[in-house]
Amino acid sequence: MPSAESGLLIPDWDLPAGIGAAITTREGGVSLPPYEHNNLALHVADDAARVRFNRKRLWQQLPGVQGIQWLSQVHGTTVVKACGESVVPEADAQFSDRAGLACAILTADCLPVLFCAADGSQVAAAHAGWRGLAAGILLNTLATFPDPSQVRVYLGPAIGPDAFEVGPEVRKAFAWAPDHCFRAGCGDRVMADIYALARLQLLRAGVAEVAGGGFCTFSDERFYSYRRQSQTGRMASLIWIQT
Repeated sequence: MPSAESGLLIPDWDLPAGIGAAITTREGGVSLPPYEHNNLALHVADDAARVRFNRKRLWQQLPGVQGIQWLSQVHGTTVVKACGESVVPEADAQFSDRAGLACAILTADCLPVLFCAADGSQVAAAHAGWRGLAAGILLNTLATFPDPSQVRVYLGPAIGPDAFEVGPEVRKAFAWAPDHCFRAGCGDRVMADIYALARLQLLRAGVAEVAGGGFCTFSDERFYSYRRQSQTGRMASLIWIQT
């Protein structure tokens, strides 16, 4: 399991020297209910000044980071190169080979996925809800690396298989997936294991090992969860090449 440090979770993940990764929790910020306390999203109607304070505090906690690239996430399949400019790209994944620029993904039940080249030359971060996962956001992110077998991947906090009840359209979207990725729910509903789906997709694409998983944002109150409380904040999952 990851280690906790000042409201951050540091992934238990074999990273090359010079690469940093972190995941925020609800602890440590200044947002008020229902966003308490460390909301990092500007699009959820939280007070913008409080969110900016939380973002600045986060930046100050990250070693070797000069800036953070945020995205406007839309549950799509677009991957962009992090540029560090004030413009926030509309995309659901980003990659970088620039030292000091952290790639950030915001989530509150969806799956954050961190990528790193084995030689430390490139990093990436992706936001995978079930729609984006089915449409190929992780495969598109992986395609920014020259060799999938030399990419290390970490699955961050997402809704767990005991809480992720979905309709039959989701099972249909993953028709390729074996039955162990789903189990029966109520009526025509099914319980989906987004970790198993992502892991299987990545392994089939040539990734040698996928770390992480095993969280449940719905049941673990360290994390924000849209299903638990629809008006809520967002955590950040970040990866960067240190300066």
